[in-house]
Formats: sequence, structure tokens, C-alpha cells
Amino acid sequence: MGFLNEKLSSFFNNRWLVFVAAMWIQSCAGIGYLFGSISPTIKKSLNYNQRQVARLGVAKDLGDSVGFLAGTFSEILPLWGAVLIGAIQNFVGYGWVWLVVTGRAPVLPLWAMCVLIFIGTNGETYFNTVALVSCVRNFPKSRGPVVGILKGFAGLGGAILTQVYAMVHSPDHASLIFMVAVGPTLVVIALMFIVRPVGGHKQIRSSDNFSFSIIYSICLLLASYLMGVMLVEDLIDLSPTIITAFTLILFVLLLIPIVIPIILTFSQEPRSSVEEALLPEPQKQEGIKSEEESQEVIFSELEDEKPKEVDLLSAGERRKRMARLQSKIAQAAAEGAVRLNKRRPHRGEDFTLTEALIKADFWLIFFSLLLGSGSGLTVIDNLGQMSQSLGYDNTHVFVSMISIWNFLGRVGGGYFSEMIVRDYAYPRPVAMAAAQVIMAIGHFIFAMGWPGAMYIGTLLVGLGYGAHWAIVPAAASELFGLKKFGALYNFLTLANPAGSLVFSGLIASSIYDREAEKQAQTRHHGQRSLLSSFSSFVYLDDPLKCEGAVCFYLTSLIMSGLCIIAVVLSMILVYRTKSVYNNLYGRSRR
Repeated sequence: MGFLNEKLSSFFNNRWLVFVAAMWIQSCAGIGYLFGSISPTIKKSLNYNQRQVARLGVAKDLGDSVGFLAGTFSEILPLWGAVLIGAIQNFVGYGWVWLVVTGRAPVLPLWAMCVLIFIGTNGETYFNTVALVSCVRNFPKSRGPVVGILKGFAGLGGAILTQVYAMVHSPDHASLIFMVAVGPTLVVIALMFIVRPVGGHKQIRSSDNFSFSIIYSICLLLASYLMGVMLVEDLIDLSPTIITAFTLILFVLLLIPIVIPIILTFSQEPRSSVEEALLPEPQKQEGIKSEEESQEVIFSELEDEKPKEVDLLSAGERRKRMARLQSKIAQAAAEGAVRLNKRRPHRGEDFTLTEALIKADFWLIFFSLLLGSGSGLTVIDNLGQMSQSLGYDNTHVFVSMISIWNFLGRVGGGYFSEMIVRDYAYPRPVAMAAAQVIMAIGHFIFAMGWPGAMYIGTLLVGLGYGAHWAIVPAAASELFGLKKFGALYNFLTLANPAGSLVFSGLIASSIYDREAEKQAQTRHHGQRSLLSSFSSFVYLDDPLKCEGAVCFYLTSLIMSGLCIIAVVLSMILVYRTKSVYNNLYGRSRR
């Protein structure tokens, strides 16, 4: 019985269990990417025009990115408390939207609907913050893969929820909004006590690379499976039984990663009595949180600062020496011999948000992200109208596709950017520049409106947009530290709604409505004077519809140009941070 309890405790505190649970939570944290599927339903039910829908999209983007409260609550509350707040926001926000759209609640003014969308989507910021902060601290030497995989599952959430919706599909399209309100809420409440820092840097094993390879393989299999199922369901009229079977297989694929912490727990070699005795005593005390956290920072950084000859020692001797050195530093810190943070930090050290805001590198990341991800988010928010304008009836297909490419972009961005810094000690932002080149090409293809442009453009923009959210958090943690990573990350995410506000809320929607009005005037040329006299009435009450590539031609060209500017900013950042990355990773290659 004692052996079983010990194994259960080891399993519950295994960093790979935290990682897997965070993946499941993140798969519910991408509800904002479903806006392209639910916006046509809201537009039709409430008789909105495209400009009003764009305002809802900006509110959604603000909710998805304004995470200051999430970062604050994750520091002053238990992490499960922050997750619970996010779950409540998600349920209340989207639940109320569902009641309004289905007529079960009174119709609200546009500003109130924007508030509800903001509240519902803002719940995602709590899920994202808790998952990322926990896993980056548990895997401090694998930030790129960890961030890429977690953000990838957030991007894949739209496709997963769409497939679940296909299983419970009903003629009432508003049921998708109900599923968004209820499904993620139940999942994250079930997992909120698992996702937390567990001192993962002490659980490093030689099999970690193999475990990451398994996770990557599952990610590729999951994306391929979802893409295949989506295409089959779009081309063939399947029975509900087959669709249910496809969805159950999806759940199995999502559950497979739990095998990794199970195997690691029951194959773990117990520590020797000598190693156990050398562990610092404060690690056994849970009551003094601040002291423990400060030691965790010292010890995790200590492993990177060890002399090169230490690597030539046996594993057991290396652990003994490291434990003795840890004990000496802990004793010196207690006696006041070690003074921390008495000078302004340099790049690669721990920054507060205030200290980071006066750094040019931080603002280069921010504006490059604003132009790159902001243009990608404009496509995501307007995907329903883009596909309809080109004659596609089933907008869910492209919403699922961009979700899948977004997922692969995040996973691939984390993987390849990690190769760049580990194998070549080259700045990670060079991968962001490559992603922005891909996005520029994708936007140009959208503008041309060639046959198949929706498929190719969705592929390129989805990959490039997703890569941003694997590369930027990892780069920010490398340049500005992990201590205040939650606050730094949540500030950088403000680039998303800022870009959406300008690109989607002002540029794309204005051009769309202008082209729609021109087409309406052409169709009703005998009533031009009437339309001109009551143009304000048309904007408020008539849901104008634009058809053809012209609807987003100019918008897509503008987005392509903005991505080129983002490439320039990213390369400036690469030039400025070469020495930083050489100091961080260059010594490991010598």
C-alpha cells in the first residue's frame, strides 16, 4: 500500500503529467478561433452588417489577449484559482451570447454583445497563462518545444471543437455557441488541480528527447487525422454513426500522451540514500513559498553555469557535486553573502515588465508581432466572409483547416526555432522572420483570388501565424527571463488585438462594406438615389453581402505589405541579439 501511494504521489507530481494536462487544457483554449464559424450565425440572427461583426471580432481579440488580470491572479492566487476564474468567464460570456442569439434572452445593444464576447474569450488568457507558466518552469531547458506544442494545441482547439460539434450537429447552428460555453468549462475544471509547477528541472532524464519525439509524432498524427476526417466529411454525406466513430478516435488520440507519465512513473529509479541526503533541506518544506521559489530560480540557473569538465563526470558524481554546490549557495544566500537583483538586469537575465518596457528589443518583438500576427488574425476573424465571397457555402471547412495549419505552425515553429538556437546558437527571431515571409506570400495569394486560393492561402497564413506564438514566448523568456514571464507574455499578446483593431476593425471591414454597397447599387441601379439618401439606414440594418475576390483584394495586399515590414523588424532584432544568443547557447556547442 505504501509503494502504491508513493507511485501515485510520484505520478501526480510528474512534470510530464502536468505537460499532458496542459495540452488538454490548451485544446480548449482556442475557442477564439471558432469566431469565423459563429460570426455568420450571430450576423444573421441579430441582423448585423460586416462592420458590426468586425467590432465583435475586435472585442474577441481583446478578450483573447488582454491578460493582465490573468497574470496578476496567477501570481497572487493558487493556479487552480486562476483557471477557475477563466472557466467562469467562459461560461458566463458565451452562455449569455447563446441565450441572446437563440431568443431566450432579450436582444442587447452592440456594445453589450462586445462585452459578453470579451468576457467569454478572456477566459482563455487564464488557461494560456497557467499552462505556459507551469510548463516553462517545469521544462526550463526545452522552452521552444514546450511553448510550441502548448500553443499548437490552443490553435488546434477550433478544429477539435468543430469535430465534436459535427458529432452533435443540429439544424440550429447556435448550438455551436452553446458547446463553446459548456465544453471547455467542464474540461478545465476537471484538470485545474494538476497544472502547476512541480520542480520539473529536477526531473530531467535521458529519455526526455524520446518523450518529446513521441509527443511530436502524436501531434503530426492528430493534425493529419483531423485534416483527413474534415475533407471526408465535406466531400461525402456520412451517417451520424460514422461521424461519432471518427470523433471517438479523435478522443483516443488526445488521450494517448498520458502513457508517457505513466511509464516514467513506474520505471523511475529510486534515489540513492546518499543523493537524498545531499538534497537541500528547504526543498522538503512547503510552508515558506517565497524562499522556496527563490532557491528554485538559483538552482535551475546553476545547471547552465556548471563548468564544462563537469559533463565528463559520471551521472552520480555530477549529481553529488551539484547538490553540494547548491547547499553552499543556499547557505551563503541565507547569510546575506549572495545579493541578487542589485543592478539593472542585462538581456538574458530576469526582467520585470517595467524594466523590459524601456528596452528597444522588447518593442521590436511587440511591433513585429503586431504586424505579423495581427494580419493573420484579420484573416481568421474574416474567414467566414472570405470563403462566402468566393462562393464557398461551408465555412466550417476553412475554419478547421486554418486551425490545423495554425497548430502545425506552432509545433513546427517551436521545433525548428529550437534547432536554430541549440545547433547554431543563432537568434530565435530569425524563425519569426521566415514565418512572416510565408504569411506575406499567403496574403498575396488571397488577394489574387486564383482557383484554390482559399486552400493555399489558408495553409500559408495559418502556418505563419501559428509559428509566431511558439517563437515569441520562447524568445521573450530567453531575452527577459522567467521570473515575470506571465506579465511579459500577457503584455506581448496585446499586439494581437491592437493589430486586429486596425487591420480588421478599420481596414478590412470598411473595404468590405464599401465593395458590398457598390454591388448593391449595381444590382439596384434604379434605386441609387434612394440608397444614397438612406445609406446610414443600410449600414445599420441591412446585412450587406459582398461577392467576389474584390471584397478582400485591397485588404490582402495591405496585409502582405505589413508582413514584409515585420520581416525587417525581426531581422533588426536578430542583428541586435546575436551576442545574447551566443552567450546563452554558444558555450554548449564548444
